[in-house]
Amino acid sequence: MITGQPALALFHTDESISHPATACSCLPLSSRTNSDLNNGLDCRCKQLTYPDDLPQISVVFIFVNEALSVILRSVHSVVNHTPAHLLKEIILVDDNSDSVELKFNLDHYVNKRYPGLVKIVRNSKREGLIRARIHGWNAATAPVVGFFDAHVEFNTGWAEPILTRVKEDHTRIILPAIDNIKYNTFEVQQYANAAHGYNWGLWCMYIIPPQDWLDRGDETAPIRTPAMIGCSFVVDREYFGEIGLLDPGMEVYGGENIELGMRVWQCGGSMEVLPCARVAHIERTKKPYNNDIDYYAKRNALRAAEVWMDEFKSHVYMAWNIPMNNPGVDFGDVSERVALRKKMNCRSFRWYLEHVYPEMRIYNNTITYGEVRNSKASGYCLDQGSEEDDRAILYPCHGMSSQLARYTTEGLLQLGPLGSTTFLPDTKCLVDDGRGRTPSLKKCDVVTRSSQRLWDFTQNGPIISRDTGRCLEVEMSKDANFGLRLVVQRCSGQKWMIRNWIKHPRH
Repeated sequence: MITGQPALALFHTDESISHPATACSCLPLSSRTNSDLNNGLDCRCKQLTYPDDLPQISVVFIFVNEALSVILRSVHSVVNHTPAHLLKEIILVDDNSDSVELKFNLDHYVNKRYPGLVKIVRNSKREGLIRARIHGWNAATAPVVGFFDAHVEFNTGWAEPILTRVKEDHTRIILPAIDNIKYNTFEVQQYANAAHGYNWGLWCMYIIPPQDWLDRGDETAPIRTPAMIGCSFVVDREYFGEIGLLDPGMEVYGGENIELGMRVWQCGGSMEVLPCARVAHIERTKKPYNNDIDYYAKRNALRAAEVWMDEFKSHVYMAWNIPMNNPGVDFGDVSERVALRKKMNCRSFRWYLEHVYPEMRIYNNTITYGEVRNSKASGYCLDQGSEEDDRAILYPCHGMSSQLARYTTEGLLQLGPLGSTTFLPDTKCLVDDGRGRTPSLKKCDVVTRSSQRLWDFTQNGPIISRDTGRCLEVEMSKDANFGLRLVVQRCSGQKWMIRNWIKHPRH
């Protein structure tokens, strides 16, 4: 593996920037250099020993219009860093590339350099990453299959720890620890050990490992992970078929990595990251698919929610700010996946949250969510405004995260993107502290008097502070943006509407 001085990567806490541009681009917790590191491996990893009778692996690379040199670099890397007796075959799945050099030139090179070792599967039409991986699984013949993007490099000793864990328990899905290769210098940027999580939009992100792993103080130990970031995983071939592979009804990519994590855990398996099995991934400047990835990620997220998330599926609709009834997204027929869940007698999503992903914040107290509109200001919505100002504003309606509001059974009116996990900031509460005419946005748990953050609201009615009795209203002002100012004052009959309802409040 290429080595180099890792550059600093910051851990961002804004969930809105964790959206993947490629199948493997979630943000790192951090990067690090360490005197104990040598070629990316902790010295303690090199002291571990593994059984001699490990199963063989088929390595599957998926590509579409990838540079030939990068594909060959990945092939050379896995050959050079995998014991020959463990590497059964390499399967290259070409998802209907347009590039001429990926036809004859690729065939000629691999057949001459690695006769009998490399198979090429060519899709007759563009299938997307998800179904392309299923084609790779169909072509694989080894008892264990590894799925990788075609722009990776394998570290020495990557295969043995993974194959050992799969041999011990065939229901484990194993994820190598992912490092980064900077595309312009090919320097390796080693990421800190992390689990793989996601937010309620089902966008992946790195998360801090579970506390029990941190308490062990052993950086070679497997890390329990709720899901995977998507660019590489290894699984027992037969078991993968038994649990339903990846969902073939999903399109392109996005969400399939999260759905697989939910399904494996809920149906009796497990998923873990192995710090001693390291694979570096070349960061991408261009998406491998030219489709609208946000749309497909949304569509796939709704499929996963409808099959696996039970009463928590509303959280996905909330995160994407779309109505649960008539969402305007055709996520396809999920009946076969529902039948699969029933056949495997899988656990509930509540069990999964309690035992596998307890860091997730739960918003089952939501009554209504979405944009908040005032009868006197058509086309304008309640908005989070500048995060530094802690001041709600009115802004032309656009429906994105800064205008995502939630009204709860307790009477909280929260504004901003869902703070999905305890690692990230939560949405803020609208507050009337009684000291002025301007409402503020504050973290709910720092409000001095809890009543200051509570509001009474009915659809097409006023929003009234329980603490002061004043109403949230809009007034015209030449000094304000767009000529509109948000105030709390004596109620004058203004009416508000919040876009989407989950349940009506109890009286």
